Parts: sequence; C-alpha cells; structure tokens
Amino acid sequence: MSAVSDRLPTFPWDKLEPYKKTAAAHPDGIVDLSVGTPVDPVPELVQKALIDAADSPGYPTVWGTPALRDAICGWLERRLGAREVTHRHVLPVVGSKELVAWLPTQLGLGPGDRVAYPRLAYPTYEVGARLARAAYETYDDPRDLDPAGLKLLWLNSPSNPTGKVLGKEELTEIVAWARAHGVLVVSDECYLELGWEADPVSVLHPDVNGGSYDGIVAVHSLSKRSNLAGYRAAFIAGDPAVLGPLLEIRKHGGMMTSAPTQAAVVAALGDDAHVQEQRGRYAARREALRSALLSHGFRIEHSEASLYLWATRDEPCWTTVAHLADLGILVAPGDFYGPAGDTFVRVALTATDERVQSAVSRLR
Repeated sequence: MSAVSDRLPTFPWDKLEPYKKTAAAHPDGIVDLSVGTPVDPVPELVQKALIDAADSPGYPTVWGTPALRDAICGWLERRLGAREVTHRHVLPVVGSKELVAWLPTQLGLGPGDRVAYPRLAYPTYEVGARLARAAYETYDDPRDLDPAGLKLLWLNSPSNPTGKVLGKEELTEIVAWARAHGVLVVSDECYLELGWEADPVSVLHPDVNGGSYDGIVAVHSLSKRSNLAGYRAAFIAGDPAVLGPLLEIRKHGGMMTSAPTQAAVVAALGDDAHVQEQRGRYAARREALRSALLSHGFRIEHSEASLYLWATRDEPCWTTVAHLADLGILVAPGDFYGPAGDTFVRVALTATDERVQSAVSRLR
C-alpha cells in the first residue's frame, strides 16, 4: 500500500488548516471561499427523480440506463452543438474527479509515457499521471510540447483555477496538432455552462473537430451546473474507440453510478431552467466579490468563466491567504495549482448570499 501512496504529493488542503482556524475565530464567523463546493439546494425536480427511483434493489449498469444515455446525447447536441451523438459516444462516470485520477491507468499508460496539462491546473491531473507511473509535464501552449511519447493531453476550458477560456480557433488548432501526432486529447469542460465574459466552446463542437470525434474526449459534470456534487454525477463523451475499452474496464471494476443518481441525472439534463437560475445566483455573487476585491487593492486576471476569481496583490500567495484569514475569509493559495500561481489566490463563488455579503463588508 505504501508503494502506491508514496507516488502521491502531500495533500495540499491540509496546509490550509491553520488559516482556517484563524478565519473561524472572526467575530462574525468564517467565510469559506476556498473550495468550490455548491451550497445551494438541489433542484426539486432532481430530488423528486431521485426519490422516485429510491426503490432500486438491483445492480445498476456501468453504461447507464438507455434513458440516461439518451439524456446525455440530447444534452450534448442541444447545449454543446455536437452532431450525430450515439450511445457509443457516451459513458457515465462516478464524478469527474474519479475519472481524472484514474484515466491514465485505465488507458494503460505507464513508465515511458507522458501526460501533459496546463501550467496552472487542477492538481488531480498530476495525481492521475503519478498513479499510473507515467511522466508528467505542464505547458503554456500544448503545441510547443514534444509529441514523442506524449499519450494524453489534458485541456481545461474554462480553467480551474484561472477561469481562462480557450477560443474556438485555438481549440481547433490544438485538436488538429494532437491528431497529427497521434495524441489523445481529453478536455475537462466541467465549468462550460458558467461563462461570464466569454462563451466557452466544447471540443465536441463540429467547428472544432471537423465533424469527427476521433482522438478526442470531453469530461462533463453536474456538480456545478445542478448542485449535484453530493450525487457524484458526471460523464465523458467522444471517441468510441476510447470509450469502448474504458466501458469494459469499468465493468470489471464495478465503477457504476447508483440507479437513483442515474434517474436524477436524466431529470437534470432535461431541464435548463434550474441551470439559468443557478447561473443568476453565481453571477450576483461574482459581481459583488469582484467589486469588493478590486476596491481592496486586488487585481483580477482571466476569470471570464467558471466559479472562481483569480486574484492577486502581487505578493506571495500565502501572505494574501494570511491577510484574508485575519478578516475571517478563507481562500485557496495559487501555488496549489502550480508554481506559476505563487502570487495569486483563488476565490470561490460558492458561498451563500449572506456569507458573500459578509465578505464584501469586511473587504470594504
């Protein structure tokens, strides 16, 4: 067991504990803006679907019910503009973090193979490579990478942590480059429905992929758009030549979404109204926090999409974390996402309206 755990970095969030205690000691309590975990209610129609499916004594299937696959295909075409999506193009997963962490292993990568991801990125991309014993590296522009031995190229648009969005032209060029070199592109698009100053585009859009899903996979989650983080509901879509073997592996591993969750996802993907309602909540919180941070002397970069503000006072990130903790506000240090973030902090929009207003008052 230690041989596996020894491959992993120190769990970064443990380093925040002292600052969390400081923030919690504030007379008005802590405002925790460090983790992007939803705080708003699960939509009623989703809760009802879950309850109606509660009597599910049998094992669910890894591939999901036909109704679930229909719902995913329909959403991909309706929301992302994908074309000719069939059941062979989709695969439910048990939350997107599980997929990210274990995908290199399930793809059969190992020593001698390389995985690449953005210079500022979700730490689990690195974790997945480490678990597979594959080499890993970061990039500013993936087209500058040496393609020799590069087996998996992670894209993340909108980005966690920066909120940066890759434009359609850039995505198109990256997909073409990867195909020319036989590199699998996996695009983490979990924040795609949360564009504020940009309209994010999926690699599944025909303008990007030329009408072919060869060599591309997109990752999507219902955690943010539908407040379903507690349900562990996500899916991948794209090249059947990639998804087919993954389905077989996941069947053997018993990696199945619960039947009630599958029913809940069908309801969630079939309804756009609750997504717009949630977007409205986040938009208001974003504007309030953005204005307050700017008035407090911060500069905000990117942040045109996603659930975070990428903010700096041009000082070491842990100095900023300590300063805000003294105000009872907890944020994530930018170096959690790579050395390039060492003067930034990530400020999440996922707090109640009351807590956000408390943070705004303290900052002003």
